Order: sequence, then C-alpha cells, then structure tokens
Amino acid sequence: MDAPAPATKAVPFDHEKLDRLMGDAGIDALLVTSKHNVQYLLGGYRFFFFDYMDAMGVSRYLPVLFYQRGKPENSAYVGYRLEMHEKQLDRFWTPVVKTDSSTSADAMGIAIDHIKKLGNGIRTIGVEMPFLPADAEAVLKDGLGNTKIVDAVFPLERLRAVKSKEELKLLRESSERVIESMLATFRQVKPGMTKREMVDTLKREEVNRGLTFEYCLNTAGSSLNRAPSDQKLQKGDIISLDSGGNYHGYIGDLCRMAILQDKPDAELEDLLGVVEEIQQAARKPIKPGVKGGEIVERAEKLMHASPHKPYMEFLAHGMGLISHEAPRLVKNRAYSNYDADKPLEPGMVVSIETTMLHPRRGFIKLEDTVAVTDTGWEGMGDEPRSWNPAG
Repeated sequence: MDAPAPATKAVPFDHEKLDRLMGDAGIDALLVTSKHNVQYLLGGYRFFFFDYMDAMGVSRYLPVLFYQRGKPENSAYVGYRLEMHEKQLDRFWTPVVKTDSSTSADAMGIAIDHIKKLGNGIRTIGVEMPFLPADAEAVLKDGLGNTKIVDAVFPLERLRAVKSKEELKLLRESSERVIESMLATFRQVKPGMTKREMVDTLKREEVNRGLTFEYCLNTAGSSLNRAPSDQKLQKGDIISLDSGGNYHGYIGDLCRMAILQDKPDAELEDLLGVVEEIQQAARKPIKPGVKGGEIVERAEKLMHASPHKPYMEFLAHGMGLISHEAPRLVKNRAYSNYDADKPLEPGMVVSIETTMLHPRRGFIKLEDTVAVTDTGWEGMGDEPRSWNPAG
C-alpha cells in the first residue's frame, strides 16, 4: 500500500463534527463501505460503473473508505480496478487511493494493509454492519484480531442529518423533476392502459429528465394494491403515483393524485381535502428549535379527530441520500423516534405523508418533501396538490 502523504485537498465534509461523533461513540477509525456514505465522505463521488448494481462475477463491488479520528491526513480510499480511470481524473481527496480490488475481500484486505502500515494503535474500528459482506468481515477480523469492531451507522447518519446548500439544491431538483415526470405521465395515460404500462411511462419520463428511476407505487380505481400489474385503467379511475427518482444520489420521493378523463365528485374533493389539511398541519410547526416530534403530533391530532381515522396513516421521516434517514420522528418503523424530542435544525429535510385507504373510493395520498430553513420551511416540488386531470 502506498505510504500516506500529507493531505493536499480540502476535506469535503465537516470532519470536526465527524470527530466529535466518533469520540462520543468511542470509535478510533472508520471503515465505510456503503455507497451512500462513501459518496458523502468523498464529496459527491459515486462510481458510475456500479451506480445501479453491486454484483460482479462471483463477488460484489465494495468501496472502502478509511478515516481516522482527528487525522484526515491518514485517510485512504480503496476502489475497484476500473476506478483507476477516476484516479487519473483526480476525483479523490484522500491522500492514499488504491484502485486494484476485484472482490469485496480484496478491498478489505487492501484497507487492512493501510491500517497496519500506520502502526498508531487503533483499538476500535467502526463499520456499517448492514453494509459489510460476510467475506469482507471475515478478512477484517482475521487481519485485525486485536481490534474491537463496532457499528458506526448511527454516527454516520448524524453526520448527514443537516444538509449543505448543495445537497438542498440536489434534493430540490430531484423533487421537482419527479413531479414534472408525474404530470407528464398523467397526460399520457388512457383507458385500457395497464398499471404496469403507466409505471413504464413514468420511468421513461424520469430518465428523460436526468433521474435514476428507483421505484413507483401506483394504484388505480378503488383498488388498494400498489404494485405494477396488468390491471387496466378505466375512465373515472382515481390514480396515485408515489415514486422515488434519484438525482446525483439524492432522492425525490413524492406522491400525487389524478383522475382519468373525468372530474372528481364532491366526496373525492372532500377526501383529498382531508389529506391536504393534515399535510398542512404537519408543516405549521416546522422551524429551527422546534422539537421534531411536533410535526407528528400536529398531524396525528387532526387525523385522530377525523371520521376517516380508522383507515388513515401519517408518517414523517428524513430524506437525503437514502429514504428514512435522520431526523427520525416515528417509532412504528424499523427504528426509534430518536429525534422526536430534539430541536429541528436548518438544513434538515423531512418527508411528510398522509395516506387514506378508503374502503369504497380507494387509495388517496399526498407525500411532500419539506426542508427546514433559517426561518421556517420550504416545500420541494410542492405543486400541484389537488386532483390532477389525466388522459
């Protein structure tokens, strides 16, 4: 492994904040292996060849970024062999860059060699347990048997909780492009088209706008089934599109409603109005210093007072490089509501969504992306919010 050289480039993230978070967690150094956190720590770099998938031959792509607390000059990046071209283009800030791995075990072995050459008594290494393959973990434990291995997902998530101006710009772009794609799709749907064809149309529209299509949950008519299928659209069907489009790694995740070749009746107008009222109530408390849990409390208070409560759900979660990142505001998912009693900060981004599973009329939902600003909030991709004409 190349010997570390003095850092010649600026570290593209708040390394002092990361040092504090690592200190609080008792972590001496990090071996980061998720594509989203590697992207963040490399200042936006994401290897194009494995942007969509990880599998290659009999192994998988595993980028490894090493960072030692308080010593960014010891940082190293281990990439796949084809990343030598990116190295030639000077994409990396880390003083050491090695691009000769072919497997996940290779990558971890190269990173361990770097750590051993430092020889400075690292005792606790943080890894991302959900993003560490078993073969790479075995190499790590064998190569650094006297080192304590702990999970570092939490401090890395805390590092990303507050978005920079550039990140907010990317989230705004992703949200607006998703909405534009939905409106273009609504214009193209027609009776006889299948739900699967509708999703394919949305995918093309998102790709044409520079997004990486990730998913689309969609419904039609009175059905509550959100999977793409051969169900055919009919005149008068209500339609929901709930899609995630990725722009340079940042996700736009929104939901909008439409009605096919018809106008909504008074009941449909009222039902979507209930959903919208809850969405707006959730926004009202958003500003720096307010406890994050107030978003959920305001929405749930209104929802619980509604006659539609038995078939409604409200959810709020952080958005950024991944969905459901910090701030964590609810506890009925795969995580705790850690941030519910903590103050919101400028730059935090929250997805708020209200869903109605009406037993007669079908699936009605709005999902919005809202950023905390210095004085309040900003909705991203905020329009249109009513029943959109389709077909």
